[in-house]
Amino acid sequence: MRVIARHAAFAALGLMLGAAGPADSPVNVPEPEGLYTGPPKGYTPATLKGATVIDLKGLEKLLPEGPVLIDVVLADRRPEGLPADRPWLPTHRSLPGAVWMPGAGGAPLAPEKEEAFLRRVAELTGGDRAKPVVTFCRPECWGSWNAGKRLVAAGYSRVHWFPPGVEGWQDDHDTAVAKPDPAWTHADSARAPQR
Repeated sequence: MRVIARHAAFAALGLMLGAAGPADSPVNVPEPEGLYTGPPKGYTPATLKGATVIDLKGLEKLLPEGPVLIDVVLADRRPEGLPADRPWLPTHRSLPGAVWMPGAGGAPLAPEKEEAFLRRVAELTGGDRAKPVVTFCRPECWGSWNAGKRLVAAGYSRVHWFPPGVEGWQDDHDTAVAKPDPAWTHADSARAPQR
C-alpha cells in the first residue's frame, strides 16, 4: 500500500512540474525573437543565439585573452524618503577591470542610448568585432542577455554571456569597486534636458 501511495505522490509531483511554464521554471526558458522587454529580473534562457554562454570556469579560461568585460547591473537608486541632507554613498562591486554601464541591457533603450552603447563597445574593442566581449549582470538578469543580443546583432562574433554575474564571480574571486563608465554616463547627461 505504501508503494502505491509513493508512486501516486511521485506521479502527482511530475504532473505539477510538467504543468509549470517557462516563467515558472529555471529550465527551458525559450529565447525571445528580439530583445526581452519584460521584467528585468527572472529566469533566463540557457542559450543566446550567436553568443557563447560561459560559466565561471569558462570565464577564467577566457581571461588571458583580455576580453572586454561589460557589467550592465542597474545603479542603486537613492531610497525614497531619505532626506536630501543625508549622505547616500552606494558602492557597486564588479569584476576587476570591468566597464560598468548601468542599465545598458534595458529594453527598449532610446535609439541614442543604443547608439551610445554600441559606440562605447566599439571604442573598448578598438573596432575589432572579433575581440571577445563578456556581458554580465546578476543571476537571473535579462539585462546581460539583452546586451549580448545587441552585440550579436551588431556583428560581434565573440560575444560571451556570463549568466552567474557578479555573484557567480565573487564566490571564488575578489571583486573591485566599480564606478559608472564616464562615456556611458556622459551619454545620459548629454541628452538630459537643460534646466
